[in-house]
Amino acid sequence: MNTSNPEASRSSGRKNFSARVRTRDRILPVLRGLGLGFASLVYGAGAALHRRVMRRRAASSGRLTCAVVSVGGLTVGGAGKTPVAARLAWGLHSRGWRVVLASRGYKGRSRRSVTVVSDGTHIHTSAANAGDEAFVLAAHAPGVPVLVGRDRRVVGHRAVSVFDAEILVLDDGFQHHRLARDLDIVCIDGVSGFGNQRLLPAGPLRESIRTLRFADWLCIVDGQVSANSSPKEMLPGDEVAMAVGSEAHEIIQAKRRPIRLVSLDRAETMPLTSLRNRRVGLLSGVARPGSVRRTVEALGADVVEERRFPDHHRYAERDCAGLDHSSLLWLTTEKDALKILPSWLGGETLWVLQIEVEFEEESQLLDRLTQRLRQVGRLRQTVPRQADSSRQSPGDSVASHPKRFESNPTQH
Repeated sequence: MNTSNPEASRSSGRKNFSARVRTRDRILPVLRGLGLGFASLVYGAGAALHRRVMRRRAASSGRLTCAVVSVGGLTVGGAGKTPVAARLAWGLHSRGWRVVLASRGYKGRSRRSVTVVSDGTHIHTSAANAGDEAFVLAAHAPGVPVLVGRDRRVVGHRAVSVFDAEILVLDDGFQHHRLARDLDIVCIDGVSGFGNQRLLPAGPLRESIRTLRFADWLCIVDGQVSANSSPKEMLPGDEVAMAVGSEAHEIIQAKRRPIRLVSLDRAETMPLTSLRNRRVGLLSGVARPGSVRRTVEALGADVVEERRFPDHHRYAERDCAGLDHSSLLWLTTEKDALKILPSWLGGETLWVLQIEVEFEEESQLLDRLTQRLRQVGRLRQTVPRQADSSRQSPGDSVASHPKRFESNPTQH
């Protein structure tokens, strides 16, 4: 007579289930990795084809009558492209050149072919229409018009026709191939570099590292560069060496520097020293929130709470609800502050950490840039009249000087 042992059966069943779970846990990451790897191959092939075709078209029909300087990157977000573009534009403008900044207007709702964000004096639209990065450009390049549009070639023609631009600076332009450029600058985060050096979606790269050969200058942001550094020393790795080994890249260095704290309603300012030994909370929707945290901690603050959102997040009142203002000093970034209303805070204060970019040996860098544009016949040889030295510096951003950009609903 056959007898069964229920306990033994249950034990055997549990072992079989555990074995299946372990097998699944081993297989799923492999399958996920294979899927991401295949998707990266497809994405990379498409990006390479797009670059090849569009560069050929740009060479024949995408040339503007003004000089074009592109500031871009290989990775998704966080490499400092926007503040670097703003700083370059402001520096050239301060020397008397007629400069216009062009941005795609990512996440902006405007469907116009060209939207004038700023004419250099007045704001003409909202961050919701034009995207947050365009407003960061306007805040950090006072006096420089900022235009947005998906086709930077069309934007460039508007910059020339309306603002008589001599130099067009493209923000995030390395992958925008429709417009021929005279100088391509690629920004690289000096801390995180290229991450795992894999293409989207398996990694942070928009294009293969080999496309660095199309860049003229490499801008290392927040990295350590010695006077004799070579690209291969700064950017280790076989693929990087293959990309830049035979190319004569110039390396420039930029650093992001916190300058002040400003209340969201612009009524108060606070020195950075007030963060020492303070318990703070961070509210951010940026590509690399860890970088914001490191910056705040380097100023002596103790970050005890964070509320993180995706990059380019569109804030709502609920996102600011429940912040503990009784024991924490809450901070946010300039980019996030553009999309948060003071009325959402219930009378509490949210502090905006203002950061600006500085180039090492900036005056000499601008000399080399303008000389290069002259050598290729894209800039007049005569030196322009110096801009008014009494005007505001890029550190005097819109957050602390609300009257610098007066509200004006006019659209161009």
